[in-house]
Amino acid sequence: MSLKVKVSAIGLLDMLKFKNQTKVREKTIEKGAETPLPNSYAANALAEKMHPRAQKMTVCEIIPRADDVKTFVLRTENGQSAAPFSAGQYISFSMEAQGSVFTRPVSLCSSPALARQGIYAVTVKRAGFGSNAMFEQFVPGQTVTVSAPLGNFYHRSLRDANTVLALAGGIGITPFVSMAHAIADGEENFSLTILYGTPTLAQAYFKEELEELCRRSGGKVRFAHVLSAEKRDGCEHGLLSAELIRKYMPDAPCSLFLAGPQAMYRFLDGELAALGLEQKWVRRELFGAAGDPASLPGYPAEHTGKHYTVTLQRENERLTFPAAANEPLLVAIERAAISANSHCRSGECGWCRTRLLRGNVFVPQERDARRAADRLFGYIHPCISYPLSDITLALSNP
Repeated sequence: MSLKVKVSAIGLLDMLKFKNQTKVREKTIEKGAETPLPNSYAANALAEKMHPRAQKMTVCEIIPRADDVKTFVLRTENGQSAAPFSAGQYISFSMEAQGSVFTRPVSLCSSPALARQGIYAVTVKRAGFGSNAMFEQFVPGQTVTVSAPLGNFYHRSLRDANTVLALAGGIGITPFVSMAHAIADGEENFSLTILYGTPTLAQAYFKEELEELCRRSGGKVRFAHVLSAEKRDGCEHGLLSAELIRKYMPDAPCSLFLAGPQAMYRFLDGELAALGLEQKWVRRELFGAAGDPASLPGYPAEHTGKHYTVTLQRENERLTFPAAANEPLLVAIERAAISANSHCRSGECGWCRTRLLRGNVFVPQERDARRAADRLFGYIHPCISYPLSDITLALSNP
């Protein structure tokens, strides 16, 4: 039995066209220019300018805010524009101190407009190893290495309401200072009300600067001091309670942005629950690891105070060093003077993503931002992972 296949005239033409493709390509290649392809492309150059892996900047000014708080003004070494950012983002400093190699993320407190002039500003509170190193090393003229701006703690018109109620505590005011600058400079177009919680008015950083930004913004920026340890005319007294938040919350749709210490976040968990807000309207700035893991839900108490051995495998290297159960693995890696990828130190950005080859770790559920596939195939973020046994990691080169 023979099989007959009918081919239409159009189908036959398609077959002939396909058969002749080789000859068509050869002719096209012969007509092509003989000049070599460029070594770089405009799109790649623009991407490097917008999202550089690292930026060399110089400390050009230091502004004391308190005995333990300083603002460091940075300028690009070549005078060109710095990588652009959205108000609320942070940069990560790469540093060395006491034999350790480490990074520290710090929120930008300057206007995004100044980045076009090659200027960033960050404000640091002296409160630990990294901030101590900044206070000791940073002097006018000092060269520093910073990342491109990072983080998702900024206003997005498609995601956030056009009115933002900001709840700030202590040094957590810095991203909101940047937002206020952006609104006053016309870089952003949303309304911002800041409730700034501090123990006393003397501990309220940026007081005069915020007052000036309120005037310049034409009413789009407002702020109120909330003092927990003293009473002052014109200031609220107490904590950032649900009652106080209701007082300042508008009737229109409103997003809540939170930035402050862990104790403030734990207190606000209950207060925001009382308000009955949908989670999509609440944004939190993350400031480092969650602290003592023993105080976190789900931590196995029998590991408190223990020490374990970490083994790193990187190309042909095999490195071994100790790690305490109450500190993130990233801290142990840095203490061993090993350079590793990291930025946010809060489990969010994924730069420190590492394969866990052997052992067990504790990851706080509230900070675990890993993809489902990473959890399945054994990847962790060392910045928020605490050892519960001897550990073996496959560490990539920075």
